[in-house]
Amino acid sequence: MNRAAFLDRDGVINLDHGYTYQWEQFEFLPGVPEALRQLQDAGFQLIVVSNQSGIGRGLYTEGDLAKLNTHIAQFLTAEFGVTITGFYHCPHHPTDAQGEFLQVCGCRKPAPGMIMTAARDHHIDINASLLVGDKSSDIEAGRAAGVGRLFRVLSRDEVAPRDDRVTYVSTLSEVPRRL
Repeated sequence: MNRAAFLDRDGVINLDHGYTYQWEQFEFLPGVPEALRQLQDAGFQLIVVSNQSGIGRGLYTEGDLAKLNTHIAQFLTAEFGVTITGFYHCPHHPTDAQGEFLQVCGCRKPAPGMIMTAARDHHIDINASLLVGDKSSDIEAGRAAGVGRLFRVLSRDEVAPRDDRVTYVSTLSEVPRRL
């Protein structure tokens, strides 16, 4: 069995500009590519799990997101030797989506569906894995899936809630040092 670092995207890997779906909009947060390399070197497969309701809202397509994911993966491999094992996303929203995307589903965080699917696809030992997110819904999804270590990136103005099962950090780049 493998272990993984399950990573939210917007606000953890990149600056959250809101509905980022083009490479030209994408901006890595400081130190993130190096942190991804450190996590990879520590034996973690890197798996992105991201709510992408912009698809369901009609702001961009699954193809647009796939193209961005390809750019991210190619850049990280070429520039930092980092391999993203998989990208998983949820295009649904329970109230603000169109057509088939307007639904309550098992993949939209805080539900654990993306994590569970990725774990099955890549033979991941969830308990030996970690999750890094910037919202309580990320942490709830990690808990529901049984992820062993939970890290939450706090915004500058946010105060860490009391939770002994969560390690609070200011950026993903802190995570490898806290292992």
